[in-house]
Amino acid sequence: MSFATLAVISLAALLGPLLALPRLWHLPVVLGELVAGVLLGPTAIGYLNARNPTFSFLADIGFALIMFVAGARVPVRDTALRAGLRTGTLRAVAVGVLALVPAFALARVFHTGHTALYTVLMASSSAALILPVVGSLGLGGGAVLQMLPQVAVADTACIVALPLVIDPRHAARAALGALAVIGCAGVAFVALSRLERGGYRRRLHHLSEERQFALELRISLVVLFSFAALAVRTHVSIMLAGFSLGLVASAVGEPRRLAKQLFALTEGFFGPLFFLWLGASLDLRALGQRPSFVALGVLLGLGAVAVHAAMRATGQPVGIGVLASAQLGVPVAAATLGTQLHLLEPGEAAALMLGALVTIAAATVASSLTARNSPATTAQPSPT
Repeated sequence: MSFATLAVISLAALLGPLLALPRLWHLPVVLGELVAGVLLGPTAIGYLNARNPTFSFLADIGFALIMFVAGARVPVRDTALRAGLRTGTLRAVAVGVLALVPAFALARVFHTGHTALYTVLMASSSAALILPVVGSLGLGGGAVLQMLPQVAVADTACIVALPLVIDPRHAARAALGALAVIGCAGVAFVALSRLERGGYRRRLHHLSEERQFALELRISLVVLFSFAALAVRTHVSIMLAGFSLGLVASAVGEPRRLAKQLFALTEGFFGPLFFLWLGASLDLRALGQRPSFVALGVLLGLGAVAVHAAMRATGQPVGIGVLASAQLGVPVAAATLGTQLHLLEPGEAAALMLGALVTIAAATVASSLTARNSPATTAQPSPT
């Protein structure tokens, strides 16, 4: 990998903001980055090689940071969010139960035997996608406040469950690894809470700001990379390491200055690089060899949308339910882990990502219609 390649990656990453620029489209930035990766990867031009060790390692850093920022965006301390926790949790569980039916049917029809994996995929929600959409469109009200804990619960539960269902033979090892990461997150929460109550974090913040040391960012990266190292050592997805630490930061109270620094580091370079790597790692030509997997991907996406929209029976507006179906982190991790461990059929990883794109498209349309039908809605800018 060279500086010329990094320059091409940085240039290609601009496709994300360009596609997201028209406000009427309400397209997530990551969509353009994924498309750019697909075009530069083996599917089209073949310029980017996702197997390059340096490229892969930089992408892992980006994935850890993306999930950390996603976890930190979950408003754990919001009293209104906690008030809707019971309803949101029940809906997340109901979606998971409903997902069993289409997951079983798809696994049988396409002869993959991945009922558990498809269930987790269809039951998942992506806080990394949904929270920015809610913020940028200014969506509010009781239905949204009940959806946010639903998304947080589903995202967390599916992140923990994924390594258990994708490789059942090593489920015990994955469970122990997940417990180790979650246990470390609990220790970090206790330690940071005590430092916060003792005023040490505030002193560190003032010192860092006064002397321009960026100490909070440096320390956060030390802890994040330590969690990621533990996840890799225990054969757990980096996604769990980043997301759990992000939840800890949200629960303790992430300083605004640190949030801006992490946002710049992630959205400015490592995040786009990861999504370009992900697009480049997907050889969509493999779908041509297994055309039936195109149908699998579409049906996985439609199944996820359907089981989330079914929460209309519990009083949730259809648009909000469809928005909650947007998924990204779990399919990404499933495609990555499944490819690395050779657990997926040729073309199946691309099918999983195609399913995720279907949910993103449906959620984009649903959120746009919801925003247009809510007169009180006002757009809120993302942090910069």
